[in-house]
Amino acid sequence: MWAAYTNHRTLVTLSGLLRLHLSIRRCPHADCPRYHRPYRPEAEGALALPHHEFGLDVIALIGAMRYVQHLSVPEMHRALRERDVDIAERNVYLLERYDELLALSLTDAERLREITAREGRVILALDGLQPDVGHEVLWVLRDCLSGEVLLAKSLLSSAGEDLAALLSAVVSVLPVPIEGVVSDGQRSIRRAVERALPGVPHQLCQFHYLREAALPVYEADRHAKKVLKKHVRGIRVIERKVEPRGDAEAEVVRGYCAAVRSALTDDGPPPLSASGLQLHERLSKIHDSLERVEKRGPLPKPLAKLKTLVAKGLDKTRDLWPDVRIAFPWIHAAARILNNEEKLDAQEVERRLQALLDVMKHDREQAGALAPAVDRFLKVSRSYWPGLFHCYSVKGLPRTNNDLEQFFGSSRHHERRTTGRKRAPLGLVLRGSVRLVAGAATRLRSRSGAELQPRDLARWTQLRQQLNARCTIRRRGLQFRRDPKAYLGNLEERLGKLALPS
Repeated sequence: MWAAYTNHRTLVTLSGLLRLHLSIRRCPHADCPRYHRPYRPEAEGALALPHHEFGLDVIALIGAMRYVQHLSVPEMHRALRERDVDIAERNVYLLERYDELLALSLTDAERLREITAREGRVILALDGLQPDVGHEVLWVLRDCLSGEVLLAKSLLSSAGEDLAALLSAVVSVLPVPIEGVVSDGQRSIRRAVERALPGVPHQLCQFHYLREAALPVYEADRHAKKVLKKHVRGIRVIERKVEPRGDAEAEVVRGYCAAVRSALTDDGPPPLSASGLQLHERLSKIHDSLERVEKRGPLPKPLAKLKTLVAKGLDKTRDLWPDVRIAFPWIHAAARILNNEEKLDAQEVERRLQALLDVMKHDREQAGALAPAVDRFLKVSRSYWPGLFHCYSVKGLPRTNNDLEQFFGSSRHHERRTTGRKRAPLGLVLRGSVRLVAGAATRLRSRSGAELQPRDLARWTQLRQQLNARCTIRRRGLQFRRDPKAYLGNLEERLGKLALPS
């Protein structure tokens, strides 16, 4: 290569302005396939991206401030200006370049082979994130053994064929076998695993199984709790009456009111938390305590009023609890069997769960109004049955997909801290294929500018085009919602021009 001409470039770096003197080379021979094709110094790529005025070290710092320190855009801009980096606030969105570059380096085929070769096998966790119904779903494939994200991609469709293609793309680059898959019970995921990974044990999440199977029982418990809380009202009025008093009787009244308020506000997540039964039991204990005190002598007026409120709630909901009290122990028994603290083999766990289902089927009438809920439990159990017990025979295969769910939760928590939005923003799906990967990796370890240098600029350009195309589609939808008439008129005009003879 001949030195054809020189060029100059100014970069903004963390150490100050950097003036580059570049010698551009190209071949002068017309018969050469590289004739007049300019070649820039290789060292330039270690400092900055093409056509960018900020160095890779600035981009790396922006990524660290976002994902490690959880700073918002104005806070990042202020921190950069304090470090004498002359940058406008709009340029803080170089964060998108950080996501792309780090995700490219992390999802490189060679790196995936290196990570999975350490364990000699892979156990996949598969799940999707969809902030808005009807829009794209961000699908993530994660290795349960290393905790690394192997693939993240947004899809408009959640059909089994599309998910099977994602699984096949991962299988094609892995040098080690996939010994298991864990996911929820979604039908399209089941079909995709059967198609792409025939014969591989597919563990269905036991948490999702219990939550889906026990939903009617949990809803009955929640409804009874709602009715009970509705009738136990007026605690604040009693507290206000004794608020200015400091005598011993007032302290006792406040103690009983605090106990009732604590019982009313305590709640728990589905499917195993019988918060209604727990509330009923606690209020019953408070009522019994007041009755024992009343046998010794008349209650103070505030406590008599409190006892009347609690007794009214217990009386109004007396008929709602027997069925729930019978059904919930069956759910807890199923959870204990699946938890398998005794470390039994898969066949024994399956036998015990089947025995419990037989008891539920035989005694369903004892559940009264919740007999249909028992039928639902049996039906969901039949659906999940083929995938419930692989975790007891495949080492390292988790019982639930909660780790991946928590991974999504941590990403949503980060977005809320940095943007102030309660819900996960749409950008988490539009750019989630790079943002999730980059964010998770940065929270483990900050990257330097040299680590962000792209090995293949063409691959980075292709990735940017794909992400921009997805954002363009969403932008068009926003334009239509803002002004449907103008949007449709523009399309009609363009379509009319196409119909004209050329």
